[in-house]
Parts: sequence; C-alpha cells; structure tokens
Amino acid sequence: MTRPASPLKTIEQRLLWLSHWMIHNANHVRPKVDDIKVGGHQASSASMVSILTALYFSALKPEDRVAVKPHGSPVFHAMQYLMGQQTREKLEAFRGFGGAQSYPSRTKDIDDVDFSTGSVGLGVGITAFAALIQDYILAKDWEGTLPPGRMVALAGDAELDEGNIYEALQEGWKHDLRNCWWIIDYNRQSLDGVVREGLFDRIEKIFGAFGWDVVRVKYGALQRAAFQEPGGEALRGWIDACPNQLYSALTYQGGAVWRRHLMDDLGDQGDVSALLDARNDRELATLMENLGGNCVDTMAETFAAIDHDRPTCFLCYTVKGWGTPIAGHKDNHGGLMTTAQMAEWQAHMGIAEGQEWEPLAGVSDPEGLRAFLDTVPFFAKGPRRYTAAALPVPPVAAPTDAVISTQMAFGKILDALAKGSSDLAARILTTSPDVTGTTSLGPWVNRRKLFAREARADTFLEQRIPSTAKWAFAPDGQHIELGIAEMNLFLLLGAAGLSHALFGQRLIPIGTVYDPFVARGLDALNYACYQDARFLIVGTPSGVTLAPEGGAHQSVGTPLIGMAQDGLAAFEPAYADELAVILEWAFGYLQRDGEGDPDERTWLRDETGGSVYLRLTTSPIEQPGQRADDAFRQGAIDGAYWLRPPGPNCEVVIAYQGAVAPEAVEAAGLIGEGRRDIGVLAVTSADRLNAGWTAAQRARSRGNARATSHVERLLADVPSHCAMITVIDGHPATLSWLGAVHGHRTLPLGVEHFGQTGTIGDLRRHHGIDADSILEKVQGLTCGRPLRFGTAADL
Repeated sequence: MTRPASPLKTIEQRLLWLSHWMIHNANHVRPKVDDIKVGGHQASSASMVSILTALYFSALKPEDRVAVKPHGSPVFHAMQYLMGQQTREKLEAFRGFGGAQSYPSRTKDIDDVDFSTGSVGLGVGITAFAALIQDYILAKDWEGTLPPGRMVALAGDAELDEGNIYEALQEGWKHDLRNCWWIIDYNRQSLDGVVREGLFDRIEKIFGAFGWDVVRVKYGALQRAAFQEPGGEALRGWIDACPNQLYSALTYQGGAVWRRHLMDDLGDQGDVSALLDARNDRELATLMENLGGNCVDTMAETFAAIDHDRPTCFLCYTVKGWGTPIAGHKDNHGGLMTTAQMAEWQAHMGIAEGQEWEPLAGVSDPEGLRAFLDTVPFFAKGPRRYTAAALPVPPVAAPTDAVISTQMAFGKILDALAKGSSDLAARILTTSPDVTGTTSLGPWVNRRKLFAREARADTFLEQRIPSTAKWAFAPDGQHIELGIAEMNLFLLLGAAGLSHALFGQRLIPIGTVYDPFVARGLDALNYACYQDARFLIVGTPSGVTLAPEGGAHQSVGTPLIGMAQDGLAAFEPAYADELAVILEWAFGYLQRDGEGDPDERTWLRDETGGSVYLRLTTSPIEQPGQRADDAFRQGAIDGAYWLRPPGPNCEVVIAYQGAVAPEAVEAAGLIGEGRRDIGVLAVTSADRLNAGWTAAQRARSRGNARATSHVERLLADVPSHCAMITVIDGHPATLSWLGAVHGHRTLPLGVEHFGQTGTIGDLRRHHGIDADSILEKVQGLTCGRPLRFGTAADL
C-alpha cells in the first residue's frame, strides 16, 4: 500500500511543476517576438524547491524576512500563486513586459518580496545588515516595535564566489550578528561547469571562523534509511568519496547506469548487492538523488531543530535539475526541457492537458491541502509590508561662518540637529566605512554615541587621554561604524532605508564616504536604489580637492553616477546656505511615497520620493551672505538659480556646479569689467535639471505643448548668440548638455583624467578649471573679439 504524501511533499511537487511550466510557457508556448530564448533557470529552480517548501510552509514566521536566490524566482512566484498572492496573468507573462520578474523584485513584482535579488551575492549580504538594523530598532524604546524575526538568505553555492559576502561576514562578526540564516543550495554546478571539489570544507572553516554555526544537510530520509540496511555503510562511503562531476553525470544518466557503476566500484558484495537489488532502476535513481537539500521532510526537521539566535549557515546538498529529465547535466544551468521532454514529464507528474495552470492540479485531496495551506503561519497575516508615519522636518539653518566648506557645513548642521530633541533627530542613523572623523561626522557621534547592543566605555576617556573623539558605545547610540568596505556601507544603508517597510519603524539613514570610493560600492548602491530604499549618501571630498592625496583619492565620474542612478537625487552645492536648503528638502523627500505623476512645474516625480546623494568638498570658500528669497531657495532644490542673471546683451554665461564656484565667480568678475551683462548660473543639481528637461520633452512629444522644465525657463531669456562655459570639478559631460536646451554654443570644462599630487590651485590649473582657463576659453568662444579683462594674476 502506497503511503499518502505529506502536505509538504505535495506542495513541493506543485511548486516544482508550476515553476517549470511557467518557464516552459515563456520559452515554448507563448508567441515569440525577438526569436531568442527567454530563459528562466529550470534546473536552478528544481534544486531549491524542497528547501523553499520546507522554509516557507514549515519554518518561517510572519516577522521573518527572506532574500530568495535569484535563480529560484520561478519557485517563489509559483508559491505566491499557490497562496493567492500572485496572478496567473503575471505568471503567463513571466520575463515578459509587465509579467512576473526574472528575479524577485520589491518594486516590480506584486507578490510579497522582502528583498530584491538579482546581482548575486548582494541579496545574501543585505540580510546580515537587516539583522543589525533590527537589533538597532529593538534597542530603542519605540512604540509599536515588532518582535524579532530571522533574516534569511537563500544562495547558490557559486554565489559564494562573490567577495562582498565575505566582507559582510567580517562586519557581522564585529557587530555580534544574530537572527541570521544563510541557506546554501550546494548543487555543485555553476553557469560554466561543476564546482571544485572540497568547497564545503572551506565554507565550514570560513563561517566557523566568524562565529557561525554550520549545519551540513547531506543525506535525505531515503538515504539515511538505506544506510541502516546491511551494506548501507559501504554505500555511504561511496557517496562521500564520489567526485562532484561524476555524481552529476550519473544522476543525468539514470538508475541503470547508477547500478552498473555502483556494482563496478563496490564489487558484488552480498549486502551491497541485496541493497541495490531491492530497488528497481527508478527507485535506485530516486535513492541516489535523495540528498538532504532535496528532501523536504529532512529540511523541515533541520530548520525546526534550530533553537537559538546565533547566525547559522545551512549547507544543503542538492541535485541541480532535481526531479526533471535534465537533472545533473553540466549544461543545465541555462538549459531548458524540450517540448518532448516536457510532455513526457507532464505525464509523469500527473498533470492533465489543459490543467497546467491549475494551482492544485493532480492533488488527490485538494480540500485537505487547502485546509493545510490556510494554517501555514508565515502566510497567516497576508502581505507583510509595513508603513510608518512621516516625521516632521525641523527648520535647517546654515552655519554663519564667513568662510567654510560644504563638508564642514554638513557636520555643523548635523551637530545642531544632535543638540536638539526633534523626532527627526532621534531617527537619524549615521554610518561610515572608517572615515567618520574625516567626513565631519565626529560632532554628531560625540553627542549621539555609537550603537552596540551592550554598552562599552571609551577607554581613552576613562584613561583621561585627550581626544576629540568620544567613542562611547551604547544601545541608544545612533552611529554604526563600519570597516573599510563600501559595499557594506551601501548594503547597510539599503537595509536601514527599508526599515519602515520591513520593521514598521522609520529611520533616516545617513552614510558618508570618500567621494571617489562611491564607485567601489556602486553595485550595492544600485541594488539599494532598485529596492526603493531611502537614505542620504554624502560623498566628500569632491573632485581634485583632496589634492595632496593624488589621483587615487580624486573623483572624476561621480557626478555622472549621480545623474545616471535611478532612484537617487544628486546634488553638489557650493555654499552652506544651499546645503541647508537642500538638506531640509531631502529629509522630507526621503519619506515621500506618493504618486508617480510629474510636477508640472519641474516635470520631476518628486512625490514618489527617493534617496539623495550629496557631493561635498573640503575646500573652504567665502560665503555669499544671508540669502532667503524664494527664487534662491526653490532654485537650489530644483537644480539651479541665477547667481548673476544675464542681461539683454549677454555674450557669455558661466554655468558651474560645486567646488569651482570661486573660480567661476572670479572669472565672471573679470569679464564683467568689459561685459556687464555676463550671466552666472549656479547649478546645484545637474541631475534634477537634466531629469526635468528630458521629462518635459517626453510630455511635449505626447501632445502637451505647454510642458516646460525648470532649466528651459532659466535659459529662455539668454540671447541665442550667447556663448556658454560650463565648469565642474568632475567630468565635463555633467554640464555639457546645457547648451542643447536652447541651442547655445557651449564649451564644457572639467576633469577627464586621473590627477596627481599638489595644491588645489596646482590641480585646477592642470585640469583647466581655474579662473584664467575660464577667461581663455571665453576669448575663444567670442570668436576672437577683444574683451576688456585682465587675468586672475592682475587682481
């Protein structure tokens, strides 16, 4: 008599079928337009199906959060469909326009995605930082704090090649990581081949060194039972000694080849022969493929046995393509079942023709299974995306120093917030990768302390050793100090920037980094923005202003990163009052979650909100005095304002962004001796100017003839014959497009090559962004007509 399948086994088989049919439909049934393979990773989905089933339908609680392996996304979508949180229409359009996404996406999918995945390794790492943010919230006395959950990552073994995973491991150790599970699908196959022998030994040693428990899940229930039979120990020894490539190849070839190979290797021993002879070829293949990660009951028991909050790595042995005709083949990572294979497999799975999309097709007791599904704890509360009220933004005042850098002004503004008692200040979380002091966060940290679950005194303070840094650690601390790993910085900002949705508590995360090293964490920055995490990133010092440090510490392309990065509003203020206005706006912008309709004043979708990037400088400059007029304030937010409006006879406009303001102003003053109508455009955000301009153009192409962007209005009265010089301490392409707005002749100045050591003046002259270089270019743009001005040296 056949034993009835357990609910978990039945669910596993439903998810296996639905995920594979979804992929098959996309590649072989749905009409093709581009005549290319759609893909979908059938084999990688199959290796994860038992793990995902045991995790979601047995182990998880609603407060747990999961990052699903990118290539396991079809199983995730199938699971959500089974639970009524995904639609058939979306699955039929899998990997198509508007359909279920190739990899789980918080922003693009309708099902209950906790963390987006896709760029491998990042979904793993962010769970460690989400666990740290959860501890940060739990340590605060905030009303409505949720009970702690586990932060879980599901990863393929090849994903462990990603270096950011090991950076995250080290940071987790430093911060006493807990409530974090990483579940490794150890199928021993990657895109290009089979994983090298002995990887699991290295994995265990690395994780153990950082304080993780490692649970090896190697054998399924069928294998463990067989090991108890006479001859079972010999079989276990053979499995343990079998190379990865051979195990995969035998899996693909099936039961008869398994039998022949085992008999050849183990010999015709009575006990072993009896063990093998007791099973037909199909049963023998099932036994040999019953590794721990492909046994749903084994996985459920393994998860249930964890009764502590220590970080735990589960090393789950699986077969890639398990349960399908392509199981074990080394080319199966991107491979697909053929139409003939799928038809044969459909019959094997007991799915009637026309019932392919039915959630419970082939289930012998659908009412019983539905009753079980209704009691699964993880799904009991439905979607688990929370909201948190927006925090009031207090007025932000600029420092009154006559000469100050934007970096120093930023530190003073934060210090002023630290002195106050606003709700916003209480929710600010700062972080930095070992550059806290050199990015002007020191005063904030001294007042608001560093975070740790258990208080730790500042030894230097206790020993009465003078120091400007008062580094006391406490549960109520509001700064998280990181090591030198920018990937970790952006993963932490991503996790903190999702706290309102993940944990129901709003944070205002602020990270500081050396501006040239934004690029070192660019993948994680993009990943955080793709999830719509909300944070403020401060890159400083900008351009070549850290002149004595040389080219390695000078940023060239970061303004273009700010312009190109979706979900990130980039600013580069030159003056402290601009920075104060932008910061006050940014604190509100981080908290917005409105509609995507554009504001017809700027054509920017500001009501949706997003993250903010500030590119600041260490170079002190003379401040322009108090400015509070609406045109200045709104212009600083919208991206530009006239520092010196052009007159009707204007021949030259100088448009600058950021630290080169003094050079632009100096050059304009000299030119103004002979040309009083010269204009000076102060650009605070090439990003927002450009985004509004392109959006207005799209609106006009769709029939709205009145759509006009902020930059178009700013430049509307500039005479058509006027020449334009753009200047930035960064790549000149950042502002070069300004001439295209109304067709003005434009010459962009900036930095295109790695710098060298020297003074700021040396490097400005070297790159041609000093006042004399601006004057020289103006002469060229005015077609050689003499202008009455001297040189900067004449002043």
